[in-house]
Amino acid sequence: MTTQSIRKITLLVTILLAVILFGICKGSVKIPFFELFSDLNRQILHLRFLRVLLGIFVGAGLSVCGVTLQAILRNPLAEPYLLGTSGGAGLGAVLAIILGLSSVYLPLAAFCGALLSIVLVYNLARQGGKIPVQSLILSGVIVAIALSGIIVFLISISGNQALHGMMWWLLGSLQIYDLKLIFLVGGIVIFGVSLIFILAQDLNAISIGEEEATHLGIEIETIKKILFLVTALITGALVSISGMIGFIGLIIPHMMRFVVGPNHKVLIPASFLAGAAFLVLCDTLARSLIPPVEIPIGVITSLVGAPIFIILLKKGQKVK
Repeated sequence: MTTQSIRKITLLVTILLAVILFGICKGSVKIPFFELFSDLNRQILHLRFLRVLLGIFVGAGLSVCGVTLQAILRNPLAEPYLLGTSGGAGLGAVLAIILGLSSVYLPLAAFCGALLSIVLVYNLARQGGKIPVQSLILSGVIVAIALSGIIVFLISISGNQALHGMMWWLLGSLQIYDLKLIFLVGGIVIFGVSLIFILAQDLNAISIGEEEATHLGIEIETIKKILFLVTALITGALVSISGMIGFIGLIIPHMMRFVVGPNHKVLIPASFLAGAAFLVLCDTLARSLIPPVEIPIGVITSLVGAPIFIILLKKGQKVK
């Protein structure tokens, strides 16, 4: 890393720490900062900390997955939900709610649905021993549309009692206070992101072009398979615990390219930090804008993310 890149990463770390502090202090119940650490408010502090921790994992994981998919698919609109993983997780969760399964089994059902969608997309896209980029995108889009249709159908025939739970989950939520589950998903994210970072130099070559990468001695198909499975695993794990939170994997990579450039050795950690800060901030707004009502976090990320993406798109057009 250059000195300038280190300064930018340090700034992102500082922003993330500030947002974490803000997320712990702010909520639907206004409590002075120093009173948060009293015995009386210890439970509130604990719950807020767990939400912030989950927000870090979800935001960071989705952002790095977005960076990875945009590189291997060479498509600036690629993001974690493009390949149908979220649709599979959503279908698993909706089925669990309709069947009346305990909320304890909801993440497991969603994760199983995500894994099944991964297998389906992979087999649809595979041609011999290769996975062509266009086939992967088309297979993912087709599977996502099909699964979305099934989800809408199931919601339409379900009772009103289950409808609220489904819609809340599909719009995203960080209301998970199971420390073991958070650490399990966090472990998957850390492992996956670490593996992606190790392959950062390969991503640099692939993003330029597969022909150029082949000339450099990179086994394109092997790297694509590994990265596809890793991003799908991370996305499936995150969607299974937080629901469908959009825009993060799309806008954060674009924002960070403007800030730190296209080198994935810098872009990956920058996106990790920025994604974590962005989602923690959005979750804090979701639970504090209209107290005591909590807005689904997917609504906040969409309302904040859409204008940011439009601004980035216009700036990109001006640069060209």
